[in-house]
Amino acid sequence: MAPSDFAKANIADVVEQLTTDEAILLTAGVGFWHTHAVPRLGIPALKVSDGPNGVRGNHFFMGTPAKCLPSATAFAATFDPALVHDVGLHLIAQEAKLKAASVLLGPTCNTQRSPLGGRSFESFSEDPHLSGMVTAAYVKGVQAGGIGACVKHFATNDKENDRMAYDSILSERALREIYLMPFMLAEKYSKPWSYMTAYNRVNGTHASENPHIIREILRNEWGSNAMVMSDWFGVYSIDHAINAGLDLEMPGTNKWRTLDLMNRSIQSRKIMKRTVKERAAKVLELVQRCAKAAPEILDGDGEERTVDTDAEKALMRSFAAQSIVLLKNDGGILPIHPKAQGLRKIAIVGGNAKARVLSGGGSAALKPSYFTTPYDGLVAALKAADPDVEITYSEGAPAYMQMPLLDHELTTEDGRRGWIGTWYSHENDESMTPLSQPVATTHVDETRMFFSTSYPTELTKRWTLRLKGILTPRPEDCDFEFGLLSAGRARLYVDGELVVDNWTHQRRGEAFFGSGSEEERGVFRLKANTAHSIFVEYCNVRAPAPGDPDEAVMDSNPGVRLGGAPVQDADDLMAEAVQLAREADAVVAVVGLNADWETEGYDRTTLALPQRTDELVSRVAKENKRTVVVTQAGSAITMPWVDEVHAVVHAWYLGNATGEAIADVLTGNVNPSGRLSLTFARRLEDYPSHGHFHSENGKVRYGEDLFVGYKHFHHRKFDPLFYFGYGLSYTTFSYSDLQLSDPVISGGDFNLKASLTLTNTGSVTGTEIVQLYISMPSTSELTHPPLTLKAFAKVTDLGAGQSTRVELELDKYAVSYWEERISRWVVEPGVYGVRVGRSSAPSDLTLGGEFTIEKGFEWNGL
Repeated sequence: MAPSDFAKANIADVVEQLTTDEAILLTAGVGFWHTHAVPRLGIPALKVSDGPNGVRGNHFFMGTPAKCLPSATAFAATFDPALVHDVGLHLIAQEAKLKAASVLLGPTCNTQRSPLGGRSFESFSEDPHLSGMVTAAYVKGVQAGGIGACVKHFATNDKENDRMAYDSILSERALREIYLMPFMLAEKYSKPWSYMTAYNRVNGTHASENPHIIREILRNEWGSNAMVMSDWFGVYSIDHAINAGLDLEMPGTNKWRTLDLMNRSIQSRKIMKRTVKERAAKVLELVQRCAKAAPEILDGDGEERTVDTDAEKALMRSFAAQSIVLLKNDGGILPIHPKAQGLRKIAIVGGNAKARVLSGGGSAALKPSYFTTPYDGLVAALKAADPDVEITYSEGAPAYMQMPLLDHELTTEDGRRGWIGTWYSHENDESMTPLSQPVATTHVDETRMFFSTSYPTELTKRWTLRLKGILTPRPEDCDFEFGLLSAGRARLYVDGELVVDNWTHQRRGEAFFGSGSEEERGVFRLKANTAHSIFVEYCNVRAPAPGDPDEAVMDSNPGVRLGGAPVQDADDLMAEAVQLAREADAVVAVVGLNADWETEGYDRTTLALPQRTDELVSRVAKENKRTVVVTQAGSAITMPWVDEVHAVVHAWYLGNATGEAIADVLTGNVNPSGRLSLTFARRLEDYPSHGHFHSENGKVRYGEDLFVGYKHFHHRKFDPLFYFGYGLSYTTFSYSDLQLSDPVISGGDFNLKASLTLTNTGSVTGTEIVQLYISMPSTSELTHPPLTLKAFAKVTDLGAGQSTRVELELDKYAVSYWEERISRWVVEPGVYGVRVGRSSAPSDLTLGGEFTIEKGFEWNGL
């Protein structure tokens, strides 16, 4: 019988035939990425895979190359659910099939309370309506392609530090209107096949064992049939989680739901057999959905593959370009046309110009099947426009937190990129002495190696890995600084000389999901045109650290990372970039963050760009008035130099097609149409969560309540640097003739149509995003945000001088608020305001109107 034959099974009959032990096994994973199979009853295992901006496959270490898509904040910046649906259908679902995965662990639709959140880049927006509509489109696309989506992290997982323990303390109204709303809209419009609970507590109870979140809201109120799984190692009990409705514990390593503990819980009447079977039944329902939708995955060989068609590459490039936001373009210095503008020499500077920055870190990280740096993309586009243009380059100011990886700087003795790893078991499970004969030898083409569970299974509990390679020769003598960190212990030798000792003692750090050490650095003098040997010895047992003598074995999260770069005087490097700017006709500064700064596992501590980057931009701009700044970050950053430059482009993290997409926008091949999916404030202190974002004695108090993001700035009546929804074009648009239909209330629902005329008043074809905001009646006894996004429409390729009629539709969600006293949604009678424009900035909301609801109503469910 083929695994996909389970598509025809009668779930009720199968559940009845399950033994108690089989039912227990179905409620927890097997290994890191699979559900349990029951061959006796023809039940196949499902494979799941990270993540939101691509499909990595089963391996963090030496993973199969994959399509890396733009960050979630970039997804939302397109304001284009139709495009997101197509990406889900044609890119993500197909990639999941290539990786033999039936369920994608995404999308993430948590709300950005603060851009400091380590995974802010992984969620769509600060606005629940935009986030919910993009989530729904993503899920519909992926599931239309036969792949189950797992919407996460349910709910209020809005920061990383203390993420397993902190308690999100917030009003029920804020929970409903802000933090659950994206999930609610996803359930209403796309019916996700599964949800993943968050690590944290919600008002006192962990999400994975929270009956209010799982049973009362998701199951009973919304009527969801989805399977609910935990985040990895996000289960903290047996009975509480089982009884609250958590169907599947993941992963299967170090799990709570063992046969012994579960049977003891049944015997002690902590849980019931029927409840265990109810949980198992939800897992089987998901297995059957996947068997019906994509039987070829379950019947396939399980091998992971990489395929990039021309059509897929074109869609990735177009999608990335449509997410880019033009923030400033004084004097129309963009787009860049070298010949027409008389630009004979263009300088490219900045720490991100040649760096491989494609995604934030953590579960979203993967190995790209191809990648183009901003520098390479710009050079290709500029040279295509004018072969005679001269392009110069200087890093100017390093942007890295950890030393840059050496993935492309090491070779094996036979000339392959990378190095050779040799694995050794130890004399026994308690020994620190490796055996003389290796267990396995592997070619490794990466220098950040998070092994997770992807190491030889025959190794003893404690094991050693020895890595040998050759550093690419340098054209001249130089001091070279190496950086080594590990989850475990490691030491680096260059030409047999110990350069970095992270073996004897360590400093505990945040790398590798909080298990790694701090990076230790050492300098070695390289000789010109000389091949230097690199040797790293690693053991998966931590070394003692100050205040922490624990030498724990890293069983599910071992890792080691080697980076390095030539030692350069910071002042000299800055002076070089300034000199190039002085000599050039134009400058493109590519600056920003990377996966070291924005990652799962810890939160940012500042919104400033790294090290001396802000100084670099300011000094370059003083030398060359034609300076264009391209920023890369998955969330907001501060821009103290913004008034000193004439053009700013925010490029998020764009995945494989980074360089091409940036070049397309800067050279005018694409007229920018992206809009900010979150507010950029002038300073950290201006964000509404400032002062109560961090976990204090395990508690995070959501003191801003409903006033998240732009709602706070409207409420307090002061402007951020750039408002949510803001973005410019190479053309201009005007709005006129707003018409509102009479409200229609029928069967507990509400409908109203708004229409307006949009005119391209510029000289080139462009795309505009029309945004509609609602204000609640002033007669309401409750406080409401002054304006809330409730509808948007993307008008594409409107020709110069052309006009079109744009229609926007409002439903009951647009006029409802959560009434805590009666636990229902309420629509009040009164006069509602409508504002329409191109961003949430009051000055951009150029059209206004109002409508009256004569008789209110209440509702529940979806």
